[in-house]
Amino acid sequence: MEQLFVQDKVFDKIDVLVIGEYDNCNFNNCNFSNNDLSQFSFVSCKFNACDISLTKLNKTAFRDVQFKDCKMLGLRFDICNEFGLSFSFDNCQLNHSSFYKTTITKTIFKNSQLQDVDFAEADLTAAVFDNCNLIQAIFDRTILEKADFRTSYNYYIDLESNRVKKAKFSIDGVVGLLAKYDVLIEK
Repeated sequence: MEQLFVQDKVFDKIDVLVIGEYDNCNFNNCNFSNNDLSQFSFVSCKFNACDISLTKLNKTAFRDVQFKDCKMLGLRFDICNEFGLSFSFDNCQLNHSSFYKTTITKTIFKNSQLQDVDFAEADLTAAVFDNCNLIQAIFDRTILEKADFRTSYNYYIDLESNRVKKAKFSIDGVVGLLAKYDVLIEK
């Protein structure tokens, strides 16, 4: 069976998609929450103000995809197609999502909510966390080398169980790096 191929199309306020490959498409104000986008392919696409919460993403391909102003609660990026997996997030809610063991180097998370997100064993080399709330986010055996956390907050990162060489932190973020030592830090 031949798979649908859609290129350079704009989708506004839809809630169902036909399985296929979507190349350079824009999705605006769409509601895909609780849908099954397994085996779909999105290449150079933009999702604007969409709700993708609790959507199934088994073997879904995201290659150079931008998410802006999206609600994306409880997503399992760890079961997406690993080949070429790359995306960026701007002003998105990603609470309770999982990036467990994903390789997503240079990913940009900007102005986003990342509460209780699982980054365990992920490769986040040179990732940028710009003004993100990382409360209860899980970093365990995560590669954070050259990652930038300078403007983010509420993170807890164990320096002994994560690779953080050349990662960037602000002086205010030091508390999240030393919390396990139960030390008092004053200004």
